[in-house]
Amino acid sequence: KREFEERREPKCPFCRKLIPDTDEECDKRRMKRVEANDPVALRREGVVQLNKGDYSSAFEYYTKAAQLGDVDSHNRLASLYDLGKGVEKDEGK
Repeated sequence: KREFEERREPKCPFCRKLIPDTDEECDKRRMKRVEANDPVALRREGVVQLNKGDYSSAFEYYTKAAQLGDVDSHNRLASLYDLGKGVEKDEGK
């Protein structure tokens, strides 16, 4: 049968492994993808850092993801500039 028809458990769209049950395993997999310069993983790590209140780290992750072509990261960077979080406020950017 086709993989789609056999799909019973949610799988990671990148590694095709089952989604882990623990946060630690999720973090480990995300960081492995960050190390491989996956722009989606970089953006997600930026979100994690932003939620922790570490705006400068979030800015760095968003910047790298944007440089790799992640459009959503461009939008998130614009929001950081607009709010002045982790960067000097610049409403023109």
